[in-house]
Amino acid sequence: MQQLPTSTSADHAALMGATADHVRSAMVGDGSHDWWHVHRVWQNARMIAAGERDAGKEVDMLVVELAALLHDIADWKFHGGDDEAGPKAARNWLDGRGVEPRITNAVADIVGRVSFKGAGVPDSMPTLEGRIVQDADRLDALGAVGIARTFAYGGHAGRAIHDPDETAELHDDPETYKSRSGGASTTHFHEKLFHLHARMHTPTARTIAEARHQYMEEFLDRFQREWDGHA
Repeated sequence: MQQLPTSTSADHAALMGATADHVRSAMVGDGSHDWWHVHRVWQNARMIAAGERDAGKEVDMLVVELAALLHDIADWKFHGGDDEAGPKAARNWLDGRGVEPRITNAVADIVGRVSFKGAGVPDSMPTLEGRIVQDADRLDALGAVGIARTFAYGGHAGRAIHDPDETAELHDDPETYKSRSGGASTTHFHEKLFHLHARMHTPTARTIAEARHQYMEEFLDRFQREWDGHA
């Protein structure tokens, strides 16, 4: 198979456009994991990468943008819990486009590592490009958009909005986290979202995450007051 050259801006733009079109047509998730989530992560990743490049770091933008676009192409939450579905789908797409193996391998590796796997599970993301994409994805789980996505997914999964008798679980292994079938939407804040700001890798993402984290804390405090019947 003839490999697609990846060194020019025209080649880059053509591949990004084709990949964006492919992802837009392939996404099967609810409103919390749809094309617009991917689009926001893509834009976040470009912003974070710009900050890293301004700091003098070398960033492979082809890897960053492709991984951002393909990070949820076959999310395990919508594909029977299969962790390998995403990397396989990303690899198949890139191989079909003739992308060189170095790029394909890097993107598939990021797609396989990007997801949150439990509050007690350390991140394993060895490359700067992967850390940029992971930060970009996690930023979209915070703030006003993160709140909206949490309740959108909760509705999709048939979860309660809130259960005052429920205790959050801080999962120590990925399988336990993935097998968590129930849980109210507000519990998800304590099991995942409130942990993300401290797990950002890049200075740009950390700054944004802190403000969005504070907004979510204020929201949940207000939610609890209203739940308890206070003005």
